[in-house]
Amino acid sequence: MTQSQADTFAPLQPAQIDWQAGTPVARVFDDPYFSRDDGPAETEHVFLQGNGLPARFRALPRGARFVIGETGFGTGLNFLCAAALFLDSAPDDTVLHFISAEKHPLTRADLTRALQQWPALRHISDELAAHYPALTPGFHRVWLCQGRIALTLLFGDAGALLQQCRARVDAWFLDGFAPARNPGMWSETLFQAITRLSAPGATFATFTAAGFVRRGLAAQGFEVGRVPGFGRKREMLTGQRPSHWQPVVPLRGQALVVGAGLAGATTARALAERGWQVRVCDPAGIAQHASGNLAGVIYTTPSAHGTAQNRFYQSSYLHSLHWLARYRFPYSVDQGALTGVVQCPPDQRHRDKQRAALGSGLWPTEILRSAGEGWPPDSLLLPAGGYINPAAWCRHLLAHERITVEPCTVTGLTPADHGWHISTSVGPRSVGPHHADAVVLANAAAAAQFEGLHWLPLKQIRGQVSYYRATEASRAWAQAICHSGYLTPAIEGLHCVGATFDLHRLDPAPEAADDARNLAELADNLPLHYAQLGGAQAALAGHRVGFRCQSTDFLPLAGPVPQLLGAAITHLPGLYLNIAHGSRGITGSALCAELIAAQINDEPAPMDKILRNALTPERFILRKRKKQPEWTP
Repeated sequence: MTQSQADTFAPLQPAQIDWQAGTPVARVFDDPYFSRDDGPAETEHVFLQGNGLPARFRALPRGARFVIGETGFGTGLNFLCAAALFLDSAPDDTVLHFISAEKHPLTRADLTRALQQWPALRHISDELAAHYPALTPGFHRVWLCQGRIALTLLFGDAGALLQQCRARVDAWFLDGFAPARNPGMWSETLFQAITRLSAPGATFATFTAAGFVRRGLAAQGFEVGRVPGFGRKREMLTGQRPSHWQPVVPLRGQALVVGAGLAGATTARALAERGWQVRVCDPAGIAQHASGNLAGVIYTTPSAHGTAQNRFYQSSYLHSLHWLARYRFPYSVDQGALTGVVQCPPDQRHRDKQRAALGSGLWPTEILRSAGEGWPPDSLLLPAGGYINPAAWCRHLLAHERITVEPCTVTGLTPADHGWHISTSVGPRSVGPHHADAVVLANAAAAAQFEGLHWLPLKQIRGQVSYYRATEASRAWAQAICHSGYLTPAIEGLHCVGATFDLHRLDPAPEAADDARNLAELADNLPLHYAQLGGAQAALAGHRVGFRCQSTDFLPLAGPVPQLLGAAITHLPGLYLNIAHGSRGITGSALCAELIAAQINDEPAPMDKILRNALTPERFILRKRKKQPEWTP
């Protein structure tokens, strides 16, 4: 991690607010967040009318996408006004992407207080407050208003994070604090990022008329003009990139997802929500492999270091919580509960790591805190985490009118002029070929069986989980616990105790010795829970073996499949991977699915460029070529 990356994703300093007669004022910049006279009217004049949005929203073709970029989220007022206008004016099958950067985001309490001032916008502001992300650096994607609006918040410096962004922006709200009070934001870096991200014909509007802002945008090729400002402000700036603006109508076609576990179910749902017809193929059925355990834990491993790997673990954990809230899961006690996860360090190294994470500033207390008394020293609590039944979660995601699940095996993939020809079989009987515009392989290590993919750097790790009957004492357990293994509260009267980790065995048959290992680890790490479960007489009710698929660098492979053409790396059109989640699929698969769906739909990316590069399958080809230039997959 370079110093510039560390600075870009450094711990956040939340906004310090002074409330003056109901108006929030930034203490650092001594500037109000919106007009003291009429905030919504100011937004309507400067940003909505300044970009011509009422007419542009009404004129959108059916199925179109519109993207707004903003340089200061603040209280979210501009977002709320734009979202309300979009919902009222645009066709009902269009989607608004709103990308907004904020270096000093408001706390949830301050945001909620600010939003209460605009009751006319409450139908959106209540949902925004409920899904407002934790104040961690980087990208945060949330879906609102029944999937009509995607809000992507970039917490950190606007110029630096917009450089990490992939999008095609149709209109810009340039709304930081006044240049005289906050000159650092209005930089050449920012203007360059805005230019790179702007669609042909993209517009901008800003409350300021400062000369260096006008000159900076003009130098990037924008046509810039002064127009009357709002209220007592005499002038403001608006402008446009030369060229004729055209709205984008994304492709909505036929998709094939291979695999019906966590990766496949999240990918299928992400595509179906975007209007795709999705066919999911898995000969074993829904969540019958590594995703089929009785319970899995929604958690992450906190770190004090903002590396790409650690940021993915944090971001994917937060995104998985958003998905669970969005799809209202779990909704019964036998599907699990989000009652928190306790992490008990099994040794001194883990104690040091957890203590450092807690004091790093990268983990606000709403998502990480000390577990407190009654737990081993330096134990941590993830208060929003929990445990769920993975198979029930997969079934819940796949229950969508545009998704069909078929118990078939994909036996061949052949490139076609537009997409792929698919050969399948059901038992000994061949079926097909079928056609798909896009194919996503979400079938773990089995993805390497397809032609041209034998190079995938995958390994399988055997794991056995043991199911023990609940006792009168253990039925009171409310939280999942991670130590060197894990322990869950009872689902259907059974606790999950596990799981073994074996790199050298591929035997699918359960072994009594592995059950004994799981129980011994519980005794070593959580002796009170071991005793409450029955100790050496704990009632074993069953067990299950699964094979975790993991990459050699411990991160998933999420993105287009690469190929070498001479010295150039290209991508096989319409073929993607969502694999190698290891033991973290229940947490990591949703963000990877969001990324892949965004790539297929050519829409704004839900994560920064560094994370996208860390997940792309081609990273292994790039690394190998540095060591062996003539290597080909």
